Formats: sequence, C-alpha cells, structure tokens
Amino acid sequence: MDCCNILFCCMGNICRSPSAEGVFRAMINDAGMAARVCIDSAGTHGYHVGAPPAARAQSPAARRGYDLSGLRARQVASADFARFDLIIAMDHDNLALLRCQCPSEHLHKLRLMMDFAPTAGIDIVPDPYDGGGDGFERVLDLLEQASRGLLAYVRAQCHAATDDADVGGRA
Repeated sequence: MDCCNILFCCMGNICRSPSAEGVFRAMINDAGMAARVCIDSAGTHGYHVGAPPAARAQSPAARRGYDLSGLRARQVASADFARFDLIIAMDHDNLALLRCQCPSEHLHKLRLMMDFAPTAGIDIVPDPYDGGGDGFERVLDLLEQASRGLLAYVRAQCHAATDDADVGGRA
C-alpha cells in the first residue's frame, strides 16, 4: 500500500502543477521512495484537459533533468479529495477553488506548495504563463526548494506510518 498520495494543483495543469509533479517525482525516485508515494497533478479548471505541459514549461524542466513529456492535463475530480492524502495548490486562488469543492472531512488535506519552503520569502508559486521564460525558471527554483521540504515531510509521515504499523502488529 502506498504511504502517501499527493496531488499538485494549479489552474490549467500545463505549467506549475505538472512541473511540481516532475520535480517531486525525481526527488522521490532519487530517495528510493517511488513505491511508497503516488503523485499526480490536476487543474482547477478544464481548459487544457488532455494537453501536454506547455513547451515553455517542458524546456527548462528538461534542462534540469525533469521529463514532463508524458504528462497530460486533467481537471480535479470529486474523487480526488478522498483518494489523495495531500492536495497541494500553487497559489491562494486555486486553494480557494479547491476549498469550495472539497468535502469538509477532507479540508485538512489542502495545503499551499510553498508551505513546505517557509524560508523562501514567498507563499505562492507565481503563474508564469503570461510572462517570459525567466518566470518558468523561477517556478522551478521555487518548486525545487518546496519539494525538498515536502520530501522531508513525506519521509516523516511514511516513517510514522511504518512505526504505527509495526507497533500495531506486535502482540
């Protein structure tokens, strides 16, 4: 059984959230945790369903070793709120949209990505879509920083879950 299921969310699921998925997937693979963590991304809007990440997001990601080419945009579904342990929004607007859709028993799962990088000096991952290429580089910088904090969080959660299972299994 997977220890932690994580959904990254932005507006259209073609820039920030697939980039977050790619960055974090690489980190959990490098940490040897791929079998214990399920990752996906989705948009709060259905603008780009079925589309690959924007080329302007894929190029800088590829230069850093993150392959986003196999990802396809999808919209957040109502089942996602039960399925995922963490649902991580890139900004306050998307977090607010998720809160409106989320059943009350799952509200505790909603977080901002930059919650995992408290020293970054910024609380959101800004949308680079209408800006220049440097915005996509900045997004990757922020996602790498926040993903390191998220990895530490997930390690602690998985360790606690393993410890609980071990304790529960003893008679």
